[in-house]
Amino acid sequence: MRRLRLDLPPVPAALAERYRADGAWDDRSLGHLLDGALRAHPGRRVTIFSASRPYRGTAVAVHERAARFAGCLAGLGIGPGDPVAFQLPNWEEAAVVFYGCAMAGAVLVPVVHFYGPKELGFILAESKARLLVTAGRFGSRDYLADLAALEGALPGLEHVVVAGGDGAADGIALDDLVARAEPLAAPVRMDPSDPALIAYTSGTTADPKGVVHTHRSLGFEVRQLAAHQSERVLPSLTGAPVGHAIGMLSGLLVPLLLGFDLYLTDVWDPTRVLDIMAREKISAGTGSTYFLTSLLDAPGFGPEHAALMGMIGLGGSPVPNAIADRAASLGISIVRAYGCTEHPSVTGSRHGDPAAKRLYTDGRPLAGAEVCLRDEDGREVPAGSGQAGEIWTRGPDRCAGYTDPELTSSAFDGAGWFRTGDVGIVDAEGFVTVTDRVKDIIIRGGENVSPAEVEQVLATMRGVGEVAVVAAPDARLGEHGCAFVRMQPGALEVTVEGMRAHLAAAGLARQKWPEEVRVVAELPRTPSGKVRKVALRDQLREEAAAHPVPAGDHSSSTTRTDL
Repeated sequence: MRRLRLDLPPVPAALAERYRADGAWDDRSLGHLLDGALRAHPGRRVTIFSASRPYRGTAVAVHERAARFAGCLAGLGIGPGDPVAFQLPNWEEAAVVFYGCAMAGAVLVPVVHFYGPKELGFILAESKARLLVTAGRFGSRDYLADLAALEGALPGLEHVVVAGGDGAADGIALDDLVARAEPLAAPVRMDPSDPALIAYTSGTTADPKGVVHTHRSLGFEVRQLAAHQSERVLPSLTGAPVGHAIGMLSGLLVPLLLGFDLYLTDVWDPTRVLDIMAREKISAGTGSTYFLTSLLDAPGFGPEHAALMGMIGLGGSPVPNAIADRAASLGISIVRAYGCTEHPSVTGSRHGDPAAKRLYTDGRPLAGAEVCLRDEDGREVPAGSGQAGEIWTRGPDRCAGYTDPELTSSAFDGAGWFRTGDVGIVDAEGFVTVTDRVKDIIIRGGENVSPAEVEQVLATMRGVGEVAVVAAPDARLGEHGCAFVRMQPGALEVTVEGMRAHLAAAGLARQKWPEEVRVVAELPRTPSGKVRKVALRDQLREEAAAHPVPAGDHSSSTTRTDL
């Protein structure tokens, strides 16, 4: 066995002692936690909605296949501390591999199913994965062809296991491997401070960042989030990919502790989701704002769907006030939460909180979590001052660091605080409102413009379904604002003139008005559904480089762009 070696900073001793003393950290491995949860409700249903790999079964059946997969790993000489990657859509096989790896003590390396050869090759090489479980085909993607393009670049990859195909030519068929394996009798005992998972997240860096979670940090996260969501009445359909933290938590982990049936879909088709909701009597729309708005805008959405969506939690992307108000007008109770892959659950509100706090803030710090704001000089910004600052967090579910030591040293300090790169305000009651990303700020003629502030106002325009404001290069001002707008079905397209009139009526200072509007059919998204503003900025920079615009007024620019 070649155990993964990572240079990770220790948790400060005082913090570690506090987390153990208050029960936030225990000695269970992730495998023991999941094994116990699966045994607690063996008859619960597991349902996958898919055109290619539909599945209806029980937790006991998935658990049994997971134990066999864990036995397979042992037979291949893969065990505690060995990295195992999987790149699968939201199929039953993803649950089998995830639970099986946890039971075997392997380090899970989930890869989002739509990542291509470049991202996959980087993740496999950096994580030093010894085994990869991949799909054969899904949609237009040929995963084995993608893998073949990496031939010779991954000397550490010893085994390829194929789900959804026979695998005869290019790897081992997962079904065959599981069918002939002896199940692992019990989860492997692990040091709970060891790595349990490496989650790769895209961001402002050129390559994905490998976020390392231990058995303790991930175990606390799952238990904490389940406790916070204990108000939920109905199970929810998960469309976010399980290769991403949001899909993994909402689709494979938290429902186990809540005792809910598991419902996942491998393709998010809003019209089909509405049909599934009505037929199965389940909820949907929880997660990033896109999953909610796509259902509200879909043909066929009606009161029966709103009734099933009685309690919705939103997080992972900004929640415009207009969207929160729209949901509330339909009788849908919205709670907001804030977190990231590095620290998954930092703040959140509850359905019993005052409406203004539920709808317009991201909630208070959850159990064990701490938040502080710091200004540009690193000084703490006091709560209730009304002053914005960069958000730093720490808590029992904060990750152990990155696979890249340089990234770790720049984002974590010696007291256990993590620099999120987000900007926010904390009110006198401790409610946090995330207002921007540090790197999203538009510097227009030397003045800082908050895109989030402009987006909040533009989201209230008639017919606007979604809006993202980003910085565009400007020969005179350095940068100016460009608004990318997705219209609601059947709505008239927004124009620069209409946008300016709306912003003026709202009292927004003229200097904050975007100079351009781009009407788009869809916005580029991360796996969790968040708008990829970096892709929009890159597009604008590439256009500016190819077609330089002389210094002057961009105000007449209205463009339809299909991304």
